[in-house]
Amino acid sequence: MTVWQGRVDSADGALGQRWHQGIRAHDESIVAGGVALIGFACDAGVARNHGRVGASEGPVAMRRALSNLPIHSHQAIYDAGDVVCVGDDLEAAQQAYAQRIHELLSQKLLPIGLGGGHEIAFGSFSGLATHLSHMSNPKIGVINFDAHFDLRADVRASSGTPFRQIAENCARRGWDFRYCCLGVSEFANTQALFERARDLNVLWRSDEQMTLRQLDETKRVLTDFIGSVDVLYFTLCLDVLPASVVPGVSAPAARGVSLEVIEPLVDVICASGKLALFDIAELNPSLDIDQRSARVAARLVARVAKSVVEPK
Repeated sequence: MTVWQGRVDSADGALGQRWHQGIRAHDESIVAGGVALIGFACDAGVARNHGRVGASEGPVAMRRALSNLPIHSHQAIYDAGDVVCVGDDLEAAQQAYAQRIHELLSQKLLPIGLGGGHEIAFGSFSGLATHLSHMSNPKIGVINFDAHFDLRADVRASSGTPFRQIAENCARRGWDFRYCCLGVSEFANTQALFERARDLNVLWRSDEQMTLRQLDETKRVLTDFIGSVDVLYFTLCLDVLPASVVPGVSAPAARGVSLEVIEPLVDVICASGKLALFDIAELNPSLDIDQRSARVAARLVARVAKSVVEPK
């Protein structure tokens, strides 16, 4: 909790509070619900994917960027600490993270994962799947804002494989795989990945289809997808945004999708009443410029915490 420090506007009273003043340490006795931040301090997936490492420092950088933001959420906000990947032991870290997600969901909290590479996604889904394992075929919708499908067929798991792993996990469970990927770049995915996406019936829109002029159509596509499922897992890879806005990522986007398009879509997801889990991935503070990427990540986390409607 020592990272939570910042400005204090004591003359403004309770309405002048910032995140560092309102956030509380998570404990196992919480029963009233709220939002719980949990870090996934991991670089192993990015390293295996031959990317630029440094995302393991992302959770701390996001907390620092969040600290001075004003509180606009009416929900209690907790910090549940970090799951740390030791060396290359990605699988153990994902398993530990999945267990923590399951525990937070069992407390009726909305977990917000702070990555870490996008290998966080398989850990997140695994935790949600464990939480819903009593159901025969839960209609889980996976929404990913990303320049990449991350459906790679590598021998070992990495930051490029999580959604293929999720598809395989669903197949083993006898569950339907429902995946919507928004912001895909034609020039960041091979033909093999597009073919795999077709084979898996992935719903996607390219970065070229996600301009402000096309926002209403994108909203319609997203709303239709949300309407077809009962529970949502939402993950956002920061490399979906332009490199000029978010330079601190492993693979900066040559084009990307603007924040003025991303944020209204985030609001659609949060207003659905179906969001069970959110995470944000690929913040690499060592590549950031003037904390631009960390500030954008913090803004998106705060937006979800403020806007989310609790599941019915």
